Order: sequence, then C-alpha cells, then structure tokens
Amino acid sequence: MPTISDFDYQRVPVAEGVSLNAAVGGSGPPIVLLHGFPQTHLMWRHVARDLAADHTVIVPDLRGYGESDKPSDGYSKRTMAADTVALARALGHDRFALAGHDRGAHVAFRAGLDHPGTITHLACLDILPTLDMWDVMRGASAAVGFHLYLMAQPPGLPEQLISGAPDAFFGHFLDAWTNDPSAIPPDVRAAYLNASRAAVPSIVADYRASAGIDVDHDTADREAGNRLRMPVTVLQQDWGAALGYDAAALWGAWAADLRHETVTCGHFMAEEAPAEVAKSLRTLLER
Repeated sequence: MPTISDFDYQRVPVAEGVSLNAAVGGSGPPIVLLHGFPQTHLMWRHVARDLAADHTVIVPDLRGYGESDKPSDGYSKRTMAADTVALARALGHDRFALAGHDRGAHVAFRAGLDHPGTITHLACLDILPTLDMWDVMRGASAAVGFHLYLMAQPPGLPEQLISGAPDAFFGHFLDAWTNDPSAIPPDVRAAYLNASRAAVPSIVADYRASAGIDVDHDTADREAGNRLRMPVTVLQQDWGAALGYDAAALWGAWAADLRHETVTCGHFMAEEAPAEVAKSLRTLLER
C-alpha cells in the first residue's frame, strides 16, 4: 500500500476501543490534515510533504476509513472532531491548525465550533457547512449529490446496494470529480478502492450522520449564534454558479475572519493542485 514518504506511521488511541492510523512528519507548529471521500490520508501526500518543511504535520485516516478502526457507531462529526483533538493531544499538541477536505472538512468545521480554544486556524476544502449543503440541494440540479440521499437512508439498503458493486460506486466519484485523472495514479486509486470496499458500513454511517445528528448539532449552533472564532480559509470549486447560491456569503455567516477562494481544478484539489493548496494553507497560518 502506498504511504507518505519520510513520514512515520502510528496507531493512536483516541476513544474507548478506537485507534486512528496516522502519518506524522516534519517539525514546527502543528497542523492536522483530514481527508475526504472516497479517499484516505494519502490524498494529502504532496501537501503534507510540502508543509513538513517547517511544520509538524499529522495526517490520519478518519474513524471508519482506511486503516483506522471502524466501530459500528460514533460517526457524528462531533465525535469525529473529538477524535481529532484527542489524536493531536496524544501526540503532544494542545493547540493546532486544522485543514479538511470533503468529509474531513465537515469534521474540521465541527472541531472549529466545538473546540475554539484548540483550533488555531481552520481550512475547509470544497464543502458547504452541512445545513447550507442540504438547503442548496434542490430540484434536478441535486442529482449531482445522489449519494448524499442514498446513504441517508436507514441501515440496510444503502450498504447492500453499494456492497454489490463497490468499485463501480466509489470509482464513479474518483472519475467524475477530477479534472486531471493523472493526479490519482493507479496505485493510489487502487488503495482508495481497496480501503473503501472494506469500509462500506462505516462510510455509509458517516454520511447518514450528516442527514441526522450533524444537522441537529449545526442547527443548535446556528440558533445560538455560534461562529468560528479562528482565521478561516475556504477553497471551493464554483458550485454556486452551477447550483445557484453564493458560497462566500453562506460561509460568511459562520466565520467572521474568512478568506473564500474559488479554484479552477477539480474536487480533489490537494492532488490536482497541491502547490496551490499548500500556498493557501501557508497564507492562512500567517494570519
């Protein structure tokens, strides 16, 4: 299986019965990088090596993904954010910067709200906050997010359908969401498919939480007027133009110190445009 070269690998207990697989490299101020779907920590391989020149870089597989443990429950973003804080603390860091892509960005967003004294800087790549995501998904244009609705269904049918053709299902997103297929080489693609095939129930549970408990948590924060207190950078494709919303305005309601940037690469930007992503993260860390 591919690894991030020059990084050390550890299994770190973060909750009762749950350990995360994490790659750790570099030295200096800490930053944690959280991956998205249908990927593993490997999606950060280029950016992680770049940042490791002057930062301690921690790159885990999320609970339920990759080589991390896959409990039957515990997939609220609040629980997964607590995993992230526990991971960094176990490695000696009480405060750290945090960047997440896709599913990892939802975890990062929740960590920023739940742990404002711990997260020094926050970057979210190619998502909207959960409440806003569901609000903009309407009409025929919502077909692009069919997987959100499939995996929101009660346990049983989604797992059975996806398990029937896992490579076709997960491979669809690797193909449809990238502008540059060469950014995900065959060995990395195979690693993503192997990891996803072995994690269907936990991946579905992660998505199912975003149609349930995660909505409840975000709604409570919105009603209380809670906002992200740290400097925030958001990198996104121009989904707003396609689906009819103002992404920067939606994010601005959650973050006062916000820099919102639109990218021209595909969804897997840390692999398609790693230098651009690393530059944006370095600029964030200087704020």
